[in-house]
Amino acid sequence: MKKLALAAVLTVAATTAFAGGMAEPVMEPEIVEAATSSSAGGVIVPLLLLLLIAAAAS
Repeated sequence: MKKLALAAVLTVAATTAFAGGMAEPVMEPEIVEAATSSSAGGVIVPLLLLLLIAAAAS
């Protein structure tokens, strides 16, 4: 009876020791936003459109 109880205790101890296992930690990649400063972007596009219209009219 003692051997059966000892075997049961060892079995329970062994299963709880390996329950989680060793897994690689999962880390999410860091999101980096690029700082944009396009103050001239609002001026260049209308100028190009005016040039295209002038070229088409001539």
